Amino acid sequence: MVPSGSSGKCAVITGASRGIGFAAAQRFLSAGYRVINLSRSPVDLAGMTNIQADLSAPDWARTAEQPLLDAVGDAETLALVHNSAFNIPAPVQAVQAADFRHAFEVGVIAPSVLNQLLLERMRPGSSIIYIGSTLSQRSTKGMAAYTSVKHALLGLMRATCQDLAGKGVHTCCVCPGFTDTEMLRAYGGEALTHLAGLSTQNRLIAPTEIAEVIFFGAANPVVNGAALNADLGFIEP
Repeated sequence: MVPSGSSGKCAVITGASRGIGFAAAQRFLSAGYRVINLSRSPVDLAGMTNIQADLSAPDWARTAEQPLLDAVGDAETLALVHNSAFNIPAPVQAVQAADFRHAFEVGVIAPSVLNQLLLERMRPGSSIIYIGSTLSQRSTKGMAAYTSVKHALLGLMRATCQDLAGKGVHTCCVCPGFTDTEMLRAYGGEALTHLAGLSTQNRLIAPTEIAEVIFFGAANPVVNGAALNADLGFIEP
């Protein structure tokens, strides 16, 4: 195992304690990366460094910045994966302002802060991967805050692509379809069956499948500025 802070490949993943983030951490570890999990919950994986942070708190970087920079060290290649999200289902006429603020702090403001913290450490070949959603490019009833955040995240990725032109750092937005995570399972069995039926493959996506797309995006500069739809073929209404 490469010691924390040494040279080599490093991935910083927000919310790597479960779901897509956890699967992505395992994928990067399998490729020889050191992985830093930035979240409220630690993960016991060999090669993982855990830095506790509540990304919904406006001042989370005050205590997390130095441990994060120390853990990244002088990495030759850095992959930054913006995975954390917050979902409170509610229609636009009912979503609470506090929930909107919480969702944007986690899903948009924290990625922007992280970009600024780490860009000076990102050498050519590094990447910034945003985890969007099918709702980055469409909408559905009762998901006002989540849809707004995922649309904004896609816009932030496109701005990142333009603003980092010539620096050798590439970016993309991976847009998963309905993925078998704890967040989705909270909707219950009948809802899961319905959601599985909204793809042309008639099943939910495994987090490991999305992890492969994330790793592909990090390893391939040709996708710079792209939205990578990973939804098993979403059935259009």
